Amino acid sequence: MANVVVVGAQWGDEGKGKIVDWLSERADVVARFQGGHNAGHTLVIDGTVYKLHVLPSGVVRGGKLSVIGNGVVLDPWHLVKEIATVREQGVDISPETLMIAENTPLILPLHGELDRARESASAVAKIGTTGRGIGPAYEDKVGRRVVRVADLADRATLETRVGRLLAHHNPLRRGLGMDEVNGEQLVQELLDIAPEVLKYAAPVWKVLNDKRKAGKRILFEGAQGALLDVDFGTYPFVTSSNVIAGQAATGTGIGPGGIDFVLGIVKAYTTRVGEGPFPTELLDDDGDRLGTRGHEFGTTTGRKRRCGWFDACLVRQTCATSGVTGIALTKLDVLDGFETLKICVGYDLDGKRMDYLPTAADEQARCTPIYEEVPGWTESTEGARSWADLPANAIKYVRRIEELIECPVALLSTSPERDDTILVTDPFQD
Repeated sequence: MANVVVVGAQWGDEGKGKIVDWLSERADVVARFQGGHNAGHTLVIDGTVYKLHVLPSGVVRGGKLSVIGNGVVLDPWHLVKEIATVREQGVDISPETLMIAENTPLILPLHGELDRARESASAVAKIGTTGRGIGPAYEDKVGRRVVRVADLADRATLETRVGRLLAHHNPLRRGLGMDEVNGEQLVQELLDIAPEVLKYAAPVWKVLNDKRKAGKRILFEGAQGALLDVDFGTYPFVTSSNVIAGQAATGTGIGPGGIDFVLGIVKAYTTRVGEGPFPTELLDDDGDRLGTRGHEFGTTTGRKRRCGWFDACLVRQTCATSGVTGIALTKLDVLDGFETLKICVGYDLDGKRMDYLPTAADEQARCTPIYEEVPGWTESTEGARSWADLPANAIKYVRRIEELIECPVALLSTSPERDDTILVTDPFQD
């Protein structure tokens, strides 16, 4: 049986939560492999809305093992709060249904404080961070001074880790005019929360490899989108981790040979939250219409998303860097009623045609989209569950996207409800 990686192929908010939930019915294990609680996945199941931030989408489905991999940065206090919230909605979460990698780095209060202080003090362009400490936690991971889940089990180790961490952070905080962190108090706060986290701790790399050997189906769930990847995104307006599919291996310890199918989630138009380049952004009635019909507000931040036409160049680019096998096209129904639709098929950079978004930030800012117009449709696609339910022009639109991004559609989503999905190729059939 195939193991499947799900990645966002735009700037996030593509509808990964619903697709992962839909696929989780066929999976035995669902594993998060990067990001933190800056991500937001909204699931609608039997009329109940679940808003998840760090918990894998599989937790709302009984009989599945959910895993938080070492590629994630974890705020332990947020984790405990999110578990309590989901339990109140009737979801059973226990060490039998949720595991956290022992080598997962922790987000501490000082990370969020530093994140927000930097953003508010920035004299140049803001990055658009959520201010939740994700970036500073990844910095400390790379700097070999982060506190990890396993460190919570031993006070002496924890004191050493916190001491090393504060040797870096307290001078930095002084320079920013912030109060220093009390090391003893931080250690005690971590020891207080430790029992609530350690009961889920496990050697996730071993668990996943054992599951793979046993023929179990593993679904790897990413957060954000490939255009926010720290290497291949619109730098510096990116997240602090690798988002592309290759991170599923390093973020869980499964090894690249354990990945059989990469499913890229693609919205039928384009959105992004926060700062950064956005060639097809619409600052007119069409943009407002997309935002209103698509309910484009961030699950985590509540921020209004910027909206624009579908950008085939960007999606073709992310399909290449993630090795996407097939895409799940979402929110097609939001385009219902548009007389004409536009698809970006290239960029004009100072009179030169480009078929990809250049790396240099100044060149990205000068790129203007080259559009191809296609006819829209007046009929409703909402709730369609087969190709026969779709208007002819909607099918033509989907087929044209496949051609332009050089990747086939594996799934087509026509509403937030999990069953309103057209299956073309089952990713789990290797």
